[in-house]
This record gives sequence, structure tokens and C-alpha cells, in this order.
Amino acid sequence: MSPNVLSIAGSDPSGGAGVQADLKTFAALRCYGMAALTALTAQNTQGVRAVHLAPPGFVGEEIDAIFEDVEVAAVKIGMLGSAQIVEVVAERLERFSPPFVVLDPVLAATSGDALAEGGVEQAIVERLFPLASLVTPNLFEARKLAGMERPLGAADMREAADRLLRLGAKAALVKGGDLAGETSEDFFLDADTEEILSAPRVKTRNTHGTGCTLSSAIAAFLARGAPMLEAIVSAKAYVTGALKGADALRVGREGGRGPLDHLFALRVKA
Repeated sequence: MSPNVLSIAGSDPSGGAGVQADLKTFAALRCYGMAALTALTAQNTQGVRAVHLAPPGFVGEEIDAIFEDVEVAAVKIGMLGSAQIVEVVAERLERFSPPFVVLDPVLAATSGDALAEGGVEQAIVERLFPLASLVTPNLFEARKLAGMERPLGAADMREAADRLLRLGAKAALVKGGDLAGETSEDFFLDADTEEILSAPRVKTRNTHGTGCTLSSAIAAFLARGAPMLEAIVSAKAYVTGALKGADALRVGREGGRGPLDHLFALRVKA
């Protein structure tokens, strides 16, 4: 039986990131996907044009509608956009206590466009860190959340993860996908384990939604019963496959960042 997994995140009309990427990932990994929208965005492979946040009360109603009717095996949290929405989501997580919560603290799009108002970082740390099973920031997000002033490199990943745990996170996966090199390395840390997780770097410009996809894949594997570290390793392998298949898609004009091929394993070879 497929476990039910809920994404609480923003919408990407071009389909590469946000709840669209999450739902494709859940389906590819044999989970039943659901979504509570926190925001509408006008974006494509070139960048973000506009953001329209959902009323916080409505976000709460969406989440209530799911939990009052459906057994939820895991929750993935992406773009929240405002401190008020963070508060509503935290209240619902406290009330419904889902087994797993994977928090991807989205502060900006792949293009660099901001996706969160001021004050969101502090609200995420104070209200959501204690409720999350895992937080999955990239280096920019880790720096903002941990209050580190300098830009972070590979040598700073452990320090950043340690700071996130001292701020209340149970476990952190600091992602190094934006760095250069032949491999893509992430750093995992919890109270008992620290691990550098490495995968071959796929040479493609089609990386739009990579962070959304990784966090939703982790949530899916946790929902299917995998232990945390195994879920992360399996999710990285899935993302690597989706990146390898990305150049087969024809989404977006030249110069932009196209999406991953979330359904790469279903493609029938000619």
C-alpha cells in the first residue's frame, strides 16, 4: 500500500520546483502525494516574476482538511513565505504530530530570486526546527539560518550543521550541490552520526527544483519505512538519476535552468 505524503509548499507553474516537483517525486517513489499550497508564484526556467502568498488562515484550513481525513505518513515543508504562515504550519504540526517532517527552508529560487519575507528565518528556527525530523538547507540557507556572516564553502558545512543542531534541529543535511567539483557532497549530522554523502556531479544546466526534489524524496523514503540515513542516500541516488535524465526534456528557452526529469525511470527507450 502506498503511504500518503503531504507537501506544504508553493506552486511553480512551470512544473520544475515547488509542489509540482514534490508530487512528481512522490509518485515516482510509489507514494500518494498531497499538497497544501502556501503561495502562488509566476516563474519559469528564467526566474521568478511575482509571488502571491496564500492567507495564513487558508493554509491552516488546507492542512486541517488533509489531516482530519487522511492518514499522513510524512510531511515535506518547502516555501512558506512569511512568519505568519510559519506559525500556522507549526501550530498544525503540533496538533497532528505526523511521524516524519522534512523541512526544506526555501528562502530563494534556483535563479536567486527571493521567496521569503523578512523575519522568516527566525520564525523557522524558533517554531519549526523543534518539530522537524530533518532540515535540509543549501549553503546559502544554512548561512542565513545559522547567523553566519561569511559565504560558506565545503570546509564550513560541518560548522553550519553543528550550529543548526544547537539552534534546535534534530538532524541537518547541509547541501553542497552549488559548489564546484567532480562530486556533489552533502554533510549530515545528528546527535549520534556525522557523514559526508557524495554523488557524481551531473553536468547539466537543468537543475531547477533540485532542492525541492531531494527533500520530497527523503520524505517519501521515510514514509516507506527507511531509516534516516538510508532515506537520504536513496534520495540522493534518485536525484542523480533525475539530473541525468534532465537533458532529454525540452522545457524552457536557452539560458534558463530547466527542470529535472522526475519520471526518468518510467521513460521507455526507443
